[in-house]
Amino acid sequence: MFLALRELSFARGRFALMGAVVALIAILMVLLSGLAVGLANDGVSGLQRINATSFAFQKDVSKDSAFSRSVVGPDAVRAWQEQDGVADAAPLGNTLVNARTDRDVEIDLALFGVETDSFLAPKVAEGKALADEGEVVVSSTAADEGVELGDTVTLEPSGTQLKVVGIMADQNTFGHVDIGYLPMRSWQEIKAGTRPGDPVPARVYDEYTAVAVQAKDGAKVDLAAGDKAAGTTSLTREDSYGASPGYTAETSTLQLIQGFLYAISALVVGAFFTVLTIQRRQELAVLRAMGASTRYLLRDSLVQSFILLVLSAGVGIGIGLAAGSALASTPMPFALEAGPIIGATVLLIVLGLAGAGVAVLRVTRIDPLTALGGSR
Repeated sequence: MFLALRELSFARGRFALMGAVVALIAILMVLLSGLAVGLANDGVSGLQRINATSFAFQKDVSKDSAFSRSVVGPDAVRAWQEQDGVADAAPLGNTLVNARTDRDVEIDLALFGVETDSFLAPKVAEGKALADEGEVVVSSTAADEGVELGDTVTLEPSGTQLKVVGIMADQNTFGHVDIGYLPMRSWQEIKAGTRPGDPVPARVYDEYTAVAVQAKDGAKVDLAAGDKAAGTTSLTREDSYGASPGYTAETSTLQLIQGFLYAISALVVGAFFTVLTIQRRQELAVLRAMGASTRYLLRDSLVQSFILLVLSAGVGIGIGLAAGSALASTPMPFALEAGPIIGATVLLIVLGLAGAGVAVLRVTRIDPLTALGGSR
């Protein structure tokens, strides 16, 4: 590593320029990771926090819009409750509404109808648990927007009123809309579009959006068998994220951008070390003439690139984390998580080494006679 360290020391300007490029890529990597996590949380954090392993929707429903188009009945719930490996199954309702509080705070809500004694009932950090009709428990992010305990929320245009009795501890959103949990019967009346005082058809109380299925600990539920018995189409909880509005389009777009960023990092580092290797040709040829092996020269070049990548990525990640912390306090859907950042950093370094490795392969073709004037 003698030559590698000497070059890093004496060609500081050259390597600083390359390090700055890698640092900028690392900053973009951190910001994109935070944006990807933030958008995912804003789209499906409510589903992530539901204690269910799968959801059963209407048979043959379109999977990318299952929550908005599915309708299932009590028979499907009972059928799933009887399946092997199922600890419990409960109905779930979902619909999006516009609302306004009695303090004139406008808010959009994704209403989740649940049976108050089921495993789907939300846990509250403030207020009391969901119990009676006409009550609603809202996400902490709804409280951040101005909704408070004791507020009366009026849904538009039906005029249905819900009293805020509890606030959940964490972010619970669906399709970038704050979630409000309410008793199933109230949800069914809202979903049917009935106004206060209007007669409600009996069939309304037999309609749900989906069946939330909770598997026993360590058990694997046969979803195909359950669908056959209940006449439904099942998705695991993770697969159901794609049914959240905009989730698939957003995540696939960001993944494509991140993929291009990683490819660019490999090409940039590879191009830099290609030029550097050409400039070092005489020095490397001298080392070959002195008896240095190809493995030694390759290791020397890769160690040099590794040091550069680690130091530059570290600086870039530090700046990115500082910028990300500032963005996390804004309304922008942005969240910093260690896992995605660590994974992206490792991938950045590995791809950078791959680019450098391809560039220094020309080292194996250096003729020691070049250093001795044999090519003249």
